[in-house]
Amino acid sequence: MANQVTLQVQGMSCGHCVKSIENSVGAMNGVEKVNVELNNGTVDVEFNSNKVDVQKITDTIEDQGYTVGA
Repeated sequence: MANQVTLQVQGMSCGHCVKSIENSVGAMNGVEKVNVELNNGTVDVEFNSNKVDVQKITDTIEDQGYTVGA
């Protein structure tokens, strides 16, 4: 089942930040699409809820050194 979530992410400041998040989240099993909007500080993720959940996606982003807000 495909779901979509938009996460507010603090600490992103450059293209490297965008690639870091796109690569780490995009490599997760069950993640179908990742779009990072640096100007808005958001990360849109389409994912299969049978394979991965929002908490795991959040943990992966935070493991990269960023803060995920509400």
